[in-house]
Amino acid sequence: MQKLHRILLIFALPLIAPCAHADPILDQPTGKVVLTIRGQISNKNRDNDAVFDMAMLSKLPQHTIATHTPWLPGISKFTGPYLQDVLALVGARGKSLKAIALNDYKTDIPLEDVTRFNVVLARLLNDKPMPVRDKGPLFIVYPYDSQLALRSEIYYNRSAWQLKTLQVE
Repeated sequence: MQKLHRILLIFALPLIAPCAHADPILDQPTGKVVLTIRGQISNKNRDNDAVFDMAMLSKLPQHTIATHTPWLPGISKFTGPYLQDVLALVGARGKSLKAIALNDYKTDIPLEDVTRFNVVLARLLNDKPMPVRDKGPLFIVYPYDSQLALRSEIYYNRSAWQLKTLQVE
């Protein structure tokens, strides 16, 4: 009987082994990386970072904020995943985010902001991808029109456009 178990194990192991290791939580990007998240995260897909291409971000539930901003005339529509969903996917744990833009602009964002205000990681502006020259490819957007307090320099300064990196601290 023991010999039969060994034979079954030898033939069954290749079938069982793939199931023993669950698929990674994060896909590998197939396109150009547009966002790198590092720091206090538990889910990584490249060395010590979590990296995303635009396709990965577009697969997440999308939300739209229609709001005035100090940078664009009238009401603009910003669409993308909630930043809290992106951070949950990478297992972020910390108290703040350092957002870093392509031009090395840096701003600190309390982690509680992303859930308190349903901040969007916008990848579309008025239903179109944002080129770098027009604040893209990613823009952290608060729902400024939803609360008077959000229409202030504090929150405008936290709204990094041309976002490339989030450091979870």
